[in-house]
Amino acid sequence: MSSTTRLRHGLLAAALSFALPALALAAPSDKASSAFAAVDPMIGTGGDGHTFPGATVPFGMIQLSPDTAMPDVKHAYKWAAGYQYGDSSILGFSHTHFSGSGHSDLGDVLVMPIAGDVKLDPGSPDQPGSGYRSRFDHKSEKAEAGYYAVTLADYDVRAELTAGARVGWHRYTFPKGKPAHLLLDLRPSIYDYDGKVLWSSLRVRSDGTVTGGRTTRGWAPGRQLYFAMRFNQPLASRSLKNRESAIPYRGFSGPGNRAEDVDAISGRALEGVFDFGDLGTPLVVKVAVSSVSEDNAVANLDKDGAGFDFDTRRAEARQAWEKALSSVDVQAPAQTRKTFYTALYHAMIAPGLSMDVNGEYRGPDNQVHTAKGFDFYSTWSLWDVYRAQQPLMTLLEPAKSNDFVSSLIAARQASPFGILPVWAYQGMETWCMIGYHAVPVIADAYMKGIRGYDANAALDAMVASATYGPYGGLDDYMKLGYVPIDRQPEAASKTVEYAFDDWSLAQMAKAMGKDGIAATFMKRAGNWKNSFDTKTGFLRARKSDGTYREPFDPSSAGYGSDYTEGNAWQYSWYVPQDVAGLIDALGGRQAFVDKLDSVFDAKVDPKSFAHVEDITGLIGWYAHGNEPSHQVAYLYDYAGQPWKTQERLVKIMQTQYTPTPTGLVGNDDLGQMSAWYIFTALGFYPVAPGSNQYVIGRPFVEKATLNLAGGKRFTVTADHLDAKHPYVGKVTLNGKSLERTFVRHEEIVAGGELHFSMQETPAKTWGTGEGAQPYSMSAPAN
Repeated sequence: MSSTTRLRHGLLAAALSFALPALALAAPSDKASSAFAAVDPMIGTGGDGHTFPGATVPFGMIQLSPDTAMPDVKHAYKWAAGYQYGDSSILGFSHTHFSGSGHSDLGDVLVMPIAGDVKLDPGSPDQPGSGYRSRFDHKSEKAEAGYYAVTLADYDVRAELTAGARVGWHRYTFPKGKPAHLLLDLRPSIYDYDGKVLWSSLRVRSDGTVTGGRTTRGWAPGRQLYFAMRFNQPLASRSLKNRESAIPYRGFSGPGNRAEDVDAISGRALEGVFDFGDLGTPLVVKVAVSSVSEDNAVANLDKDGAGFDFDTRRAEARQAWEKALSSVDVQAPAQTRKTFYTALYHAMIAPGLSMDVNGEYRGPDNQVHTAKGFDFYSTWSLWDVYRAQQPLMTLLEPAKSNDFVSSLIAARQASPFGILPVWAYQGMETWCMIGYHAVPVIADAYMKGIRGYDANAALDAMVASATYGPYGGLDDYMKLGYVPIDRQPEAASKTVEYAFDDWSLAQMAKAMGKDGIAATFMKRAGNWKNSFDTKTGFLRARKSDGTYREPFDPSSAGYGSDYTEGNAWQYSWYVPQDVAGLIDALGGRQAFVDKLDSVFDAKVDPKSFAHVEDITGLIGWYAHGNEPSHQVAYLYDYAGQPWKTQERLVKIMQTQYTPTPTGLVGNDDLGQMSAWYIFTALGFYPVAPGSNQYVIGRPFVEKATLNLAGGKRFTVTADHLDAKHPYVGKVTLNGKSLERTFVRHEEIVAGGELHFSMQETPAKTWGTGEGAQPYSMSAPAN
């Protein structure tokens, strides 16, 4: 799910001429400049990028970040990550966030340092001093991978945050002469509304450890989150409060008549105020979380949160990011490096660890399970990340990919429905979006030789998910060969997305020697044809009687329509497994290219999509801010005109990514938008995950080296990479001419060099010969 409003104000005006992005014009930066230093977590925190600026480690359990708002459900979209760059005040720092999601939740365990008098409610950002929130200035902010700092102006408190895998670390420097307090508020959530907190608890243990948790009725109903908190300073006093109102009966009170005497409370609106007096040294706070229990949160804190050395923990977070980011070495101008490495940073935030130090995790059945032989990960925006983010991890993080696949299998085994996750976090399912896209994630990993899990269990899970009739019209899909619109909304999109998932399943089954399964799902992979209307040249929704739904307007989009976050212009190209078949359905190569051109060259008023917040980043009908368009620019390669792919990519890179807070034209969607940028900058893209092919576009960096498993290195180089030479003239692989428009996964992981020679005019013969096109199921194998 991706969106923006930035482009609605003229960014894509006709004045944009075809040229190489200005970011790539300067000389390459100093090689000594570190990847870590190039990361800017502020990119995407404004507009509709929905990223957060706070501290996390690669694929960690903690995302400790400032929240500028936790608005009600009617206004929550803008604050899906809790923070908007345009806001002027902070209400606190919470420990869980999504990076770039369109829908949201989380914002757990909110704390706020307060100097002086304590107010118990956030107050209004329009009325400074009306509550505990504080104004801030961006000049006081510092954000880097694994660290965030800001000065809370109303309290004159310097706040610093860092993170480990399971522990968030805070350091607060208070002004002298004012009493120091820490407010803990268990009431608010991102995407907030009355009644969201079903129950919560708060306790001060005999050793001073503060523990608690809450159950929320949010995106994942009945989600439980527990925490444990410790301080490096002794408590002067504390007060636990239940702010519930209009409750006719609460039972009898426990021991203690005053809030400051109570050791433990429970209810639906809990707060704690912890007082430290006038501090001469900073207050360090460490917080561990668990989806299982308070005791597990304590164990996480004991093992992962020893001591109170904030600077050492910050250094450890930096080391974790330096190691992760070192998987790619890029030579490019400073601004391009910033965009590239921030994209890599964003691509390595999710899925997140969702397992305690004892191996326990909460599954989709809301029960506790134990991982054996793998780390359990959750936060699966699968409709997005199967396209490029997860394929990128198979290249850069194959060991993690093993754990990711094992986690998906384990989640299926614990599912009350017996199927793989759809959109899950902290082990719990949300049922958001369409498709069974855990299937291509697993298939892509398997086809690339990532097999440290039970492949038979994986295939069983894939087949179970693809044949579970009650899910999304699958019963009709299996009977009719398409999803009927009179029985299911968004039926056209579901049909083609199911067909791709089926194809990927068939690839893995065939590789495993399961020929019967492979044949069944290969046949289903052709179901896209059953919803493609050759008379109009568009993907359309059909009714159960076989007729297409009328009236038909290819520009129409909206929730509950024939399409998911798109229209016919955007979804009619979604046949990544059989682009050759789509070319035939559209009347041949030239007709295909002409229609592709009409997508990009159309004059479209962005206001026509004002009612669909996810369709953004418009270039004609092409909507880069939303995932169904992400493969479209690469399709010219299949029709023998790769030079047009190169043209379109230039404009996309030129207009859709900038190294600024508003530099993402749509939701980053747990790293998918960022992964698209990384692949495209390198010069190729995985149009059909599971094919083991990357479709060649053109590079946007002069040199990039992938540091792969086993000490292998794959280097992409380019000469004449400037605005005057926007086209690929020649490509060599390991010194030998490469005339095809794809590179194989096996060729990359073996190590070597892919070299591009750029030129001023289109090379209209390169990549056009027999067998030069990427894989399509209806074309001869390449």
